[in-house]
Amino acid sequence: MEVMQAVASAPHGRSLWADARTRFMRNKAAVVSLVLLLLISAACIVGPAVLPHSFDSADWDAMSLPPTLKNMHWWGTDESGRDLLVRCLVGGRISLMVGLLATLASVAIGIAWGATAGFIGGKVDAFMMRIVDMMYAIPYLLIAILLVTILGREFYLVVLAITAFSWMDMARVVRGQTLSLRSMEFVEAARSIGVPTRRIIFSHIVPNLLGVVVIYTTVTVPSVILTESVLSFLGLGIQEPMTSWGVLIEDGTSVMEVSPWMLLFPGALLSMTLYCFNFIGDGLRDALDPKER
Repeated sequence: MEVMQAVASAPHGRSLWADARTRFMRNKAAVVSLVLLLLISAACIVGPAVLPHSFDSADWDAMSLPPTLKNMHWWGTDESGRDLLVRCLVGGRISLMVGLLATLASVAIGIAWGATAGFIGGKVDAFMMRIVDMMYAIPYLLIAILLVTILGREFYLVVLAITAFSWMDMARVVRGQTLSLRSMEFVEAARSIGVPTRRIIFSHIVPNLLGVVVIYTTVTVPSVILTESVLSFLGLGIQEPMTSWGVLIEDGTSVMEVSPWMLLFPGALLSMTLYCFNFIGDGLRDALDPKER
């Protein structure tokens, strides 16, 4: 509803998204966070291919080496002599992939579930939302741990376990917005000419929810990344020889007194990434909020 009002209040000749982009670019914290997030993502994608070390190759002459220029171990090595910089970049690639894939899956499920429940209403809405309420009553992290333990610790199984309980917030938000949109004139017009319910939901309702969906997506990604890091920290996430930021932080905590760099670097990358997503989310919220115009 607010997004639709914002369209009407946008300056003549400028779309909602053009106006939102202008407002977003004025938010220095959000812009800096976006640039920093893009740099971290690019480094995680390109870095392992251009650096001289492999993430799983051990240098037995440089075990637990602090940051140094020797043998190009700029961020030092771990207890097995593996280059920490490469492992942090590979771990970032895995953590970001888990965050994005699980978020996209949970957003798709949440939109479909919430829009359907909100638009149809009645007993269908009550039944679908009671299912969501029952799932809320189950400790999310506990179920994720159980699913990973039962299904396995492969990459796609970790994504599946996180997705299974991360779509409910999106479903509730979308359902609430849909309840306000289904009585709008354009929806009534589509109903009056016999447009099928499914087409109304996905061709008329969902496009008007994109602003809200984008904002909540930027909130969901850091939550999913943090969940994966917690699972990996507990030894239930990504397994060796592959790594993630959670695995590296778990390794670093066991030797933090003698090798603090093993905890400092992956912890700093994880923290920066989470802060970037949070600032970007705040920037998008302000940019798409009609009350701020």
